Amino acid sequence: MTTGQYISVRETAQILGVSEKNVMDLIESRKLQAYRIADKFLRLKKTDVLNLRNSTRSPQENFTSEYTPSEKLRDFFYYNDFYLIATLIIFALLFVIFYT
Repeated sequence: MTTGQYISVRETAQILGVSEKNVMDLIESRKLQAYRIADKFLRLKKTDVLNLRNSTRSPQENFTSEYTPSEKLRDFFYYNDFYLIATLIIFALLFVIFYT
């Protein structure tokens, strides 16, 4: 789980103990406020989610969705692809400069 101020829909679902679809329903019914980051990523304030969980109106389901290692790896490459490609280019240029 991230330690930042904003969390993903999946992390919200895990905190509330509901499905991701239920989180989206809470956003549509305006029980939770969602924010678009870079007009692409949907994030929620962690404090709002914790307040909803601790309130009496918190929905509860018996639903757990484990964040699998393959999903973690996929998300890592998805969110860090620019940095990985830039690092490879830098190393390639350094190799050309020093070894040719």
